[in-house]
Amino acid sequence: MHDRFRPHDLVRLTPRAVARIESHAPAWIAQSLQRAPWAAVRRAHVTGGVAVGIRGAQREERFATVVQSDEIAERLTPEMLNDCAPVRQHGAFEALNVVLREAQRRGLLAGPIGAAGFELATGIAALHEQSDLDVLVRSQPGDAALPSLARAIAALPVRVDVEVAFADDYGAALVEAVRGGDLLVKTPGGPRILPAFSPAQAAVQALRAEAELTPKPALVDRRGSGAHDDLSLDLLLRSAQSLGPAFGAVDIAARGAQPDAALRERLGAIGREAEDAMLRASGGVNTHRGAIWSLGLLVAAHAMTGSRDPIALAQIASTLAVLPDAARGVLVSHGARARTRYGVRGATGEAEAGFPHVVSVALPALRAGRERGASEAIARIDALLHIMRTLDDTCVLHRGGEPALHAAQSGAARVLAAGGIGAEQGMRAFEALEASLLAHRASPGGAADLLAAALFLDSIERGSWV
Repeated sequence: MHDRFRPHDLVRLTPRAVARIESHAPAWIAQSLQRAPWAAVRRAHVTGGVAVGIRGAQREERFATVVQSDEIAERLTPEMLNDCAPVRQHGAFEALNVVLREAQRRGLLAGPIGAAGFELATGIAALHEQSDLDVLVRSQPGDAALPSLARAIAALPVRVDVEVAFADDYGAALVEAVRGGDLLVKTPGGPRILPAFSPAQAAVQALRAEAELTPKPALVDRRGSGAHDDLSLDLLLRSAQSLGPAFGAVDIAARGAQPDAALRERLGAIGREAEDAMLRASGGVNTHRGAIWSLGLLVAAHAMTGSRDPIALAQIASTLAVLPDAARGVLVSHGARARTRYGVRGATGEAEAGFPHVVSVALPALRAGRERGASEAIARIDALLHIMRTLDDTCVLHRGGEPALHAAQSGAARVLAAGGIGAEQGMRAFEALEASLLAHRASPGGAADLLAAALFLDSIERGSWV
């Protein structure tokens, strides 16, 4: 249940949670929770709970803690608060009505947060005479509806601070989201500068997002190194960042080009330079060789056509993948050996076939997860499991052979059959899947690379790489 909570949701705590928090919290907490046992969900990386913040009567009285999902009696999202009537008149509430009307006209979901949201949820005065109005809008940086919304809000007599919420856990000030260029965002790991959208940065961000996605079965994530003894999350993030110049070079080389042997050889040369950069960043560890191949082809496909259609881009990438690269030589890798030994197609065959596990498996699963209301993380993990269920993953085959592949495919199928990782039974099946893979010392690295490819195509389609 806790995976569905998002920043700024308000949660009413159970008496058990209140008693537990009061036992170790500052003295003002007891008075605050007795007055209103409510807390706001905050941005933070938390395993096994919900990160919340408790507000006191004074601005400086703020307390961060973690509660369990069964310690939450009720949840109100900012959008739900739109149906709550204020218990008194205040300029902020009058401004809120205008903001909500303007947002609705533009097809945007919005709701109050901060003091106004707290007051609407609890009926207890939290706004001061000169208080600003805080509002959350669910959208994407670069949304064409945001600039006109910003202009309408600027004309109000009350100062309104709008946070644009996207990708579930990211948030940016409206003025930042409409300005263009690099973007200052709030993330669970703290403030971060996101460069302006570009295919190269989208590819890097797809790799970062895949690496940080947690939990993943036997793969590196925020919990640890999974089945690997030579990889870490920090190493993967450094490796991903090192590939930005190479993806940028692919974008430039392929822009407006035709799919011919000359382009294929140029892209191959850039790819080998990218592998060298990766190895320098990782200290000689193969962190992203498969991703360089798949994402490089997809970045090139986008540069060639400017298309945002995932299926079209995958087909163009496949035409590049089948072209010869005379300078490549004989490929010697664990994946190549697994392809030969087990007769599977691996990363090369996946690309030549038009990335079927990306466009026909991962992307539909990702969209379905969002449509049923799953958090972005849950939707992405379930998409990974959908890939694992049918992929002949050469990373798994190399490490554990056919028994490990069977464990990966059947285990992923059991998680999905149990409702996915967001369901209680699904999480238990996930834990069994991970234990089996760890016993084989195998990790689904091929599936992870294809998830990164899916996240890249998803970002291209939406025009936002977060």
